[in-house]
Amino acid sequence: MKRANAVFVAPLAGMLISAATPALAQKSVEEFYRGKKIDMIIGYSAGGTYDLYARLVARHLSNYLPGNPLIVPRNMPGGGSRSAVTWVYTGAPRDGTVLSTADQSLSVEQAMGDKQLRLDTRELIYIGNPSADNNTTVTWHTSPIKTIEDAKRIEAPMGATGGSTSSQYPKAMNALLGTKFRVIVGYPGGNDISLAMERGEVAGRGSNAWGAWKATRADWIRDKKINILVQIGLRKAHDLPDVPLLIDLAKNDEDRAVLKLLSASTTIGRPIFTTPGVPAERVKALRDAFDRMVADPVFLEQAKKENLEIEPVSGEELQKIVADIVATPKPIADRLQEIIGGIEQNR
Repeated sequence: MKRANAVFVAPLAGMLISAATPALAQKSVEEFYRGKKIDMIIGYSAGGTYDLYARLVARHLSNYLPGNPLIVPRNMPGGGSRSAVTWVYTGAPRDGTVLSTADQSLSVEQAMGDKQLRLDTRELIYIGNPSADNNTTVTWHTSPIKTIEDAKRIEAPMGATGGSTSSQYPKAMNALLGTKFRVIVGYPGGNDISLAMERGEVAGRGSNAWGAWKATRADWIRDKKINILVQIGLRKAHDLPDVPLLIDLAKNDEDRAVLKLLSASTTIGRPIFTTPGVPAERVKALRDAFDRMVADPVFLEQAKKENLEIEPVSGEELQKIVADIVATPKPIADRLQEIIGGIEQNR
């Protein structure tokens, strides 16, 4: 009897050892990240809010991540952030050592069938957005265009980075509202457009988050250096009650559906994401770290000192928002694509 038991116990023990071996061989999240460097790839030049929010996250996220890896920001401007996101999607290590931020409207561009966008935004893994905020279209105070009605009568050159919201909004307003914006593309980042506007090179800026103006150009708001023509989002910002919401300017239900699609990406905000293929346990650690960070009074106090508003959206929420945008009914997406089209002009 004892011999028989030994016969059965030995194979069982071998099976248990065999089953445990992969788990023992695999590094824990803490072991993986300890001593590592994470690259934070920023799709725009320095000084704009994509850059500022990404750098804020880079300075703090490690404190909440097992192993406390060093997070190093790297600017990779070009193509309205497409250079950066394409590299992240196709060339970056798929192990959780690369984070990135890029234009919030990429999923809208995918829904429209943009053939120059050689990636599936649904396959990027979203970690979180530190700030969901309405966008704005503005002109400089010396411009004769003070309102949307003025923009319907007078042509205005508007600065843009490329096929991003900075060119999409003026094009959509031209087609659906009758404005006369002339889109000038090629600026590497939003800060460059603001400087060009200040120099008189362009009359206005096609897109910038309202929170970004408050963070980076509070004096311009105070001194009325910019005319806020319209705000883009699904509901008005509480402190812009008198600025029209883009979707409310639609002439009919069909136009409203198109403008709603264009406005939906404001919830994506300044997204932080990683590559496809990152192991699930590292994704969970990154998302958990982000969620703890944006709720920590220490982080919130630092953001306040930098005039950066925090209205976070979780990685899981972002993943669903992106999927929903990409799944937009084809007739609506096709109409928006017809309106926005490709890049019409070079700077």
